[in-house]
Amino acid sequence: MGFNCGIVGLPNVGKSTLFNALTATAAAEAANYPFCTIEPNTGRVTVPDPRLDTLARLGKSAKILPTQIEFVDIAGLVRGASKGEGLGNKFLANIREVDAVVHVLRCFEGDVTHVEGSVDPVRDAETVETELMLADLESLEKRIPALEKKARGQDKEAKALLPFMERVAEVLRQGFPARSLLPALDADEARRLRQMQLLTAKPVLYVCNVEEDSAGTGNALSEAVAAMAVAQGAEVVVIAAAIEAEVAQLSDPGEKQEFLDSLGLKEAGLAKLIRAGFRLLDLLTFFTVGPKEARAWTVRRGAKAPEAAGVIHTDFQHGFIRAETIAYDDYVATGGEQGAKDAGKMRVEGADYVVQDGDVFHFRFNV
Repeated sequence: MGFNCGIVGLPNVGKSTLFNALTATAAAEAANYPFCTIEPNTGRVTVPDPRLDTLARLGKSAKILPTQIEFVDIAGLVRGASKGEGLGNKFLANIREVDAVVHVLRCFEGDVTHVEGSVDPVRDAETVETELMLADLESLEKRIPALEKKARGQDKEAKALLPFMERVAEVLRQGFPARSLLPALDADEARRLRQMQLLTAKPVLYVCNVEEDSAGTGNALSEAVAAMAVAQGAEVVVIAAAIEAEVAQLSDPGEKQEFLDSLGLKEAGLAKLIRAGFRLLDLLTFFTVGPKEARAWTVRRGAKAPEAAGVIHTDFQHGFIRAETIAYDDYVATGGEQGAKDAGKMRVEGADYVVQDGDVFHFRFNV
């Protein structure tokens, strides 16, 4: 099961520098000219989770396999992208394929070229959001006439979907993204919205790319973004992409921490970004622990035990019998699996069990 975040923003805001640091590769070219990134670059990164190390130690596991999340570096967007300006059409096609959007905003002054001629991250965010809304509205306005024709022909599905699609289109006309409807939607409506594959229905995380001196505190520009995000109910992470690029070049963990300490930073900003992306996708982690390996797995929040089993192997889901389950805190408090069993902390859960973050599972199944 793959989950990915698309890194988007105007040209020259630091997207590719951030992507390179995330993936610790030079796969994404970073340079001071617009449209440096044309084809999207993709990289998988480890989700930091100290719980896995603890479980591996208690389970005497030979290997540790953390969970991962995919990041996609997408071509920069400019004003008019919804009408094909710049690399607009390619940008829009690429962003439709991701699960969530990481929107990088330039929050630093300097000599790097800015396509709008000045630095204003709130304006930049609104530029990108407007282009995405225009593209979504154009998409719906093309689909509604065909849906109206089907509805007149008494097509039940079309009759049910048409008023909802018109409702979404009206929200876009009023200048609001499709995701602004989510708090008022029931489960069936939320499913319909996802099926429409609208750009502005995807969750968004704002990343404020600041100068080195502001990496730990942010600055006036990032504070303006934070205020905008609060109004939208969105998350914000402050990062100095240049620092993250330097950290990524250090292979020794001790050297990395020493470098961060010298800058007054507790951890790399990328760790915060990865965790935020994980939350943005509304994911949780469960674990399997044994002598061969301790492994973290990813599943959407609200998933039931058979779905979690299916993340490991489809046969586990199809032949699911039960899940022997230990909560992470109980596993640690009792010193491992045997201790949890002896203390009566291992539970046997059926197909209706909703997975909780940190569950340690052993699945029973028939092939």
